[in-house]
Amino acid sequence: MGRFILEVAESVGQVALLWRETLVSFVRGRWEPRLSVTQMAEIGVSSFAVVGLTSLFTGMVLAFQSGFSFIKVFNEPLYVGSVVGLSLVKELGPVLTSVVLAGRVGASITAELGTMNVTEQIDALYTLGTSPVRYLAVPRFIAMMIMMPILAALADIIGVIGGFLVANLQLKIASGVYWEEVTTFVDLNDVAHGLIKAFFFGLIIVTTSCYKGFTCSGGAEGVGRATTSAVVISMVLILVGDYFLSAFLVSIGIGG
Repeated sequence: MGRFILEVAESVGQVALLWRETLVSFVRGRWEPRLSVTQMAEIGVSSFAVVGLTSLFTGMVLAFQSGFSFIKVFNEPLYVGSVVGLSLVKELGPVLTSVVLAGRVGASITAELGTMNVTEQIDALYTLGTSPVRYLAVPRFIAMMIMMPILAALADIIGVIGGFLVANLQLKIASGVYWEEVTTFVDLNDVAHGLIKAFFFGLIIVTTSCYKGFTCSGGAEGVGRATTSAVVISMVLILVGDYFLSAFLVSIGIGG
């Protein structure tokens, strides 16, 4: 138990140092905009297809299940638009997008940085007088902080459209009724709730991935362990953090 507590305390301290150095480098302008743009393309543009496909079918199955559930209870597919809209905007949009990025982008970041670490490329950066955090971590932090909310917003839109297709074509709900429910029950406060959570989920992913990449050891086997650990820890922290973020945001009047 004592060893576990010490390891956790050491990890928290190293993460705090990573955040501090990243923030200092960003505030002082010690980062490469070109590298940030490259990471934005890798994190955002390259992930759009899988995020969009996931969100589309999530919206479709939400409309399908909620519609037939309401038919069973009320004999009519009531409030399908509101269920799909609120579920996606406040919860499923940011959560599913972050889970997809944890598996795709988080694993990639950890594997790339871990490989550089075990092959002593990061030590070479220190030797050349270049901060690995400034050169490797800061562009990824900036790209994730920008692209995560954008991808979550796009996922919300695509998911609502997927719900509309099922509601209109299969449940025979009029287009005007569906969109009226979406616009009536989903407001900017709910959208802000989901986008704020997406921002913090992105911070969880990039922090965990960079930390595991910078601290991994043991050759190729160590890189594999670090990559698996980063993905699992990111997903668990996202799901745990989802509750606490939701409770906090509702308590201050955002998305309540």
